[in-house]
This record gives sequence, structure tokens and C-alpha cells, in this order.
Amino acid sequence: MKSMEEQNNKKYHRANHRGITASKADFPGQTGRDAEPVRLNKYLSDIGVCSRRQADRYVEEGRITVDGRPAQMGEKVLPTQTVCLDGQPVSGAGETVRRKIVLAVNKPKGIVCTTAKVEKDNIVDFVGYPERIYPVGRLDKDSEGLILMTNDGELMDEILRARNHHEKEYEVRINRPVSDRFLKEMAGGVPILDTVTRPCKVRKTGVCSFRIILTQGLNRQIRRMCEALGCRVRELRRVRVMNIRLGDLPVGSWRELTEEELYELNRLTGRNSRAHAEEAGRSKSEPASTDRTGRRRTARHKAAEGRTSWKSSRGSKNL
Repeated sequence: MKSMEEQNNKKYHRANHRGITASKADFPGQTGRDAEPVRLNKYLSDIGVCSRRQADRYVEEGRITVDGRPAQMGEKVLPTQTVCLDGQPVSGAGETVRRKIVLAVNKPKGIVCTTAKVEKDNIVDFVGYPERIYPVGRLDKDSEGLILMTNDGELMDEILRARNHHEKEYEVRINRPVSDRFLKEMAGGVPILDTVTRPCKVRKTGVCSFRIILTQGLNRQIRRMCEALGCRVRELRRVRVMNIRLGDLPVGSWRELTEEELYELNRLTGRNSRAHAEEAGRSKSEPASTDRTGRRRTARHKAAEGRTSWKSSRGSKNL
């Protein structure tokens, strides 16, 4: 039979995964001296301060302290300890587990994807969300379109990890007609920044416009690729990150992701495999609607239908 502490730990983590704002005080096995220590970077990520990689950078820069002393790389902390970033406490006994927040933002031109307050046009102040969130990656100042913002550092790391090859889709307009040769060279890989870009999917959408799907995120990658091929970008807009689409979200606006979008995003990043199994079990009993053909449609079916690809264009060498 499982101990009370094991049962409380399970309840605590289940509540956290489902997005419930749960206090550690609600689960005695997770508080005080009974709590399991966690790595400092994971702790800061879990409570929405920053991603794990950013936390490690803060430690290297000496900006984080634990109980008044400089933090050490890789050390573990308890919820009863006081962790500070730049002298400001970010933790304490009985810390509340925050609801996982993921926003889709339609960034306008001129806004900078940084959390630095010294940048007057930083995206955090522009969005003005009431809780601490930060951008997932970057979208350069001269570009517009979809960028995700979150307080979930683990999710942010999984999306940005280059080896995961997650797709990002863009609409681009350049200063010259798009030729077949241009499409072929863009799709095959272009030498920039002392490397060659990964092969990608490209298709023409107008005389001077095209769509491109990348699986890497080099600095100003599309602009540099176009410049290497003798043209310049006039307009650049990101319209998709993995399964999240910009859709008709107005420029300068934001929305929270739907449950279906979050479910699929977690699946694509390979997170919460245990929760995925639980969700699969729950789907057997969840209410299901029927479409006009009489087929049953659950939330999981709807999420699957939202997966994106250029199915009609498969087989094209440019794609």
C-alpha cells in the first residue's frame, strides 16, 4: 500500500499537470522537510521565472542566491528555502504552483521579443499580461506575426531545442519575382552564418511572395537566406508554430491556447507521456459530439484534425 506521502505527491503533480492552481500546503507530503529537493533551474522554470537554460545563465552570472548565498550550478533546493533573482525573492515556504499559461500573440512590427525592461518596446510590457510570462524564442523587430508566450520553462525549452525539428511557417514577400531556381535553392539549403541551413519546404504564393516552413531558428534566418540569393525581404509574417496557427488574430492582440491546442502541443513536444495515457483513458468516457456524417468526435479527434501540413502539395520537389 502506498504511503500518505506518495499519495499526496501523486495528487500534487496531477493537479499541476491539469493546470489547477494548487498550493503545496494542500498536499502535506510535498511541504517542509518532507518535500523532495529539485534542481534549481527546474524549480525556477516550474514557478514561471525563466526557462532552465536561462536559469543556468543567471547562476553563471551570479544573479541568483539561495538563502543569501550565491547559487551553485546544478544544486537542488527545497520550497522552504528562499531563492532570489537580482536580490528579489522568487520563492518561499508554501510556494503556490502556478497555472501553466501559454499565449498566442500577434506581434506587430517594432516590438522586441525580450524581457529586458531597458528596451522600452519589449514584448512583455506590450502584452501587459497580469502574470509573469516570457516569449518562446524570437521574432525580429522588423517582422510580425505569431509568437508564443508562457510561464512554462520546460515547454519553452522543448519547443526551442534545435534537435526536435519543430516547424515554424512564414509568409514572405521579397523585392523581385520568385523563380523556380530561387525556390529550389531555398529548399535545398543556403550557406549563412558559417553553416548551411536545413532543407525546408517552400512554395510560391504570388509573383513576389512565397511560404516557407523552417525546422531551425538561426538569427534572422529567412532574411539572411534571401540576401545570400540576391534579394531582400520586404515583408515577413510568421503564421504558425508547430500546431498553433495565427489565424485571424488581429495584429497586437493575444489569446490563450485552447485545451485541444495545448494537448497537441504537449504531444508534439513529447511531454507528459503519463498524462497522455491518462487522457487516452478518459477519452473513452468523455462526452462526444457528432458531425454531419454521424461520426463521433471527441476533443482528441478535434486536436488531430487541427494538425497542419500541405497535403495538397505533397510530391512537389519544392515542398
